[in-house]
Amino acid sequence: MANDALRQAMTNARLTEQDLAEACQVDVKTVARWVAEEDRRPHPRHRWAASDALGVDEGMLWPDTVRKNMKTGPDREVIAVYPYRSACPRSVWRRLIGEASKELTFAGYTNYFLWLEIPNLRNALRRKAERGCRVRFLIGDPSSEVTRRREELESVPLTVGTRIKITLDELSKIIDVPGVEARYGDDHIAMSLFIFDDEMLVTPHLAHLVGHDSPMFHVQRQQEDGLYDRFAYHAAALWNGGRAIGELTPQ
Repeated sequence: MANDALRQAMTNARLTEQDLAEACQVDVKTVARWVAEEDRRPHPRHRWAASDALGVDEGMLWPDTVRKNMKTGPDREVIAVYPYRSACPRSVWRRLIGEASKELTFAGYTNYFLWLEIPNLRNALRRKAERGCRVRFLIGDPSSEVTRRREELESVPLTVGTRIKITLDELSKIIDVPGVEARYGDDHIAMSLFIFDDEMLVTPHLAHLVGHDSPMFHVQRQQEDGLYDRFAYHAAALWNGGRAIGELTPQ
């Protein structure tokens, strides 16, 4: 049987088999087999690339793959693992932000990549806050010693401090909206946490690598005192220990 979900997603996105093949960096004949054979499961990195290109979740395109990977033990809260943060499809970020109604917490040290990879994020966050969703940003202090040391470790042209200042500039345009909050913090330099109601993306940072080269875990709350609750406790402690950003004013 054909993969009708994949075919429909391609039609909706106005992508041909050749377009999708180029996006996934595979031969067009490979994409043709994906469409023609419902039970054919591409390599994970190809599923992620296709999901990103088509703007839909992987589970909609290959639901059997997701079901086969479902867990029933204590680790069932881990619903996806990515070897690199950059391997997580943008569609996942868009869905999580779009579906959140109570809490959006972005505890990345710079949060710089969000503004690049999620179109119209600032307006999306404004709308979320206006509808009662709590939007919080915990970012590093661009002038702190922790930031300086991290810059030495990464040794990249776009420094940590510069990336933080880009986030501060974006936040200055929505900080006047009730429900949007921002604080400085240093203790999350080694791990980023992003909360979307009862789902979470967690990135433990590796050595001197920048965030997009570090692994990411997608966690969903399924039980009390499970992985989600443990990470949520950590996020709450980080936020409570954060410092006010006095100079952040509406533009």
